[in-house]
Amino acid sequence: MAVELTVPALGESITEAVVGRWHKKVGDPVLVDEPVVVLETDKVTIDVPAPAAGALAAIAHVEGDRVKIGEVLGTIAPGAAAEPPRPSAPPPPALPSPPRAAPPVEPAPARGGGNGRQAPLSPVARRMAEDAGLDPGALRGSGASGRVTKDDVLTVLEGGKGQAAPARAPAPSPAPSGPRPNAAREERVKMTPLRKRVAERLLAAQSSAAILTTFNEVDMSGVMALRSEYGERFLARHGTKLGFMGFFVRAVVDALKAFPLVNAEIDGDEVVLKRYYDIGVAVSGTRGLVVPVLRDADALSMGEIEKRIGDFGARARSDKLTLADLSGGTFTISNGGIFGSMLSTPILNPPQTGILGMHNIVDRPVVREGQIVVRPVMYLALSYDHRLIDGREAVQFLVRIKECIEDPERLLLEV
Repeated sequence: MAVELTVPALGESITEAVVGRWHKKVGDPVLVDEPVVVLETDKVTIDVPAPAAGALAAIAHVEGDRVKIGEVLGTIAPGAAAEPPRPSAPPPPALPSPPRAAPPVEPAPARGGGNGRQAPLSPVARRMAEDAGLDPGALRGSGASGRVTKDDVLTVLEGGKGQAAPARAPAPSPAPSGPRPNAAREERVKMTPLRKRVAERLLAAQSSAAILTTFNEVDMSGVMALRSEYGERFLARHGTKLGFMGFFVRAVVDALKAFPLVNAEIDGDEVVLKRYYDIGVAVSGTRGLVVPVLRDADALSMGEIEKRIGDFGARARSDKLTLADLSGGTFTISNGGIFGSMLSTPILNPPQTGILGMHNIVDRPVVREGQIVVRPVMYLALSYDHRLIDGREAVQFLVRIKECIEDPERLLLEV
């Protein structure tokens, strides 16, 4: 009896997914718990494993189909999979036939479309003809050996589908001054579930919160000096490199404790003050930006923070993050600096009331004790919900982070 392969429970508030890719074809053997098909949701990509060993008997939904929880994706015929057909014995070699004179070869027609045979098309011309709904067999080519070129297709499109291209390429004409058809030069692709959901959430954040951004700059000399002095010892002790993000997670927790409204959320006419610090760290995955959460970041050592961030990045690149990794969070840190961003205004991740944007580190001239010196400087941006947080608190929050980063020993670095 066939075993059904169904859409599993995907987490709270997720009711549907999109079939991404089938690892198997109908008739392929499968093992128990072997990944059979990929499902994409607005948050994660998951592999659906085979519930039984056997062969994939049927596929109910193809790539791109939307499916709901519990819906049947396909069926598996349990038991040993059918053996692949064995190649039959080759036929005995035929006796050589006496040589015969080859028939004369008729020359290929110089132009296509006039003798019932389809003229050859260039790849670009074929794609343009298919996009425009033209019959390739009705096209006449002006290229070598009657080859249909892009200009031949454009001539038909501009002059009407009932007209044919002239035998010779037309003389160059001046470029049209008005708009021209661009369908053949455009490509339409389906928006992924993740990108669609991100777009919806960003639009909702902009329309449901009074987002304001304040900026500051931070001298990274102290952090860079600590990394240089203790980097090797940190790696030997914790098995991971000492990066920049650990310092900022520690600094953010320190500032959140001093300004608890930045770690709160608005629920109707109430303010929910959170006495825990679950920090979302934006990382880049195969399908875009995702924000896994460091739970109870205030209780983590610097080594634990760096290890978990490294693990998040590795699993994001291999689509191994789970819904539990991405759920919740009381504050978010986004590091656009790894892509070269100098300055940006990050958008809130609802229902959070604050998000910190980090940027690239650039050597800049600054004044220290009356002298112009060069220092590695990073611009910081704090976007916040002005419905709950006043400008004074936001500025002081960002200043607190600046003080922690410029005096990193206070972050209790463990080496």
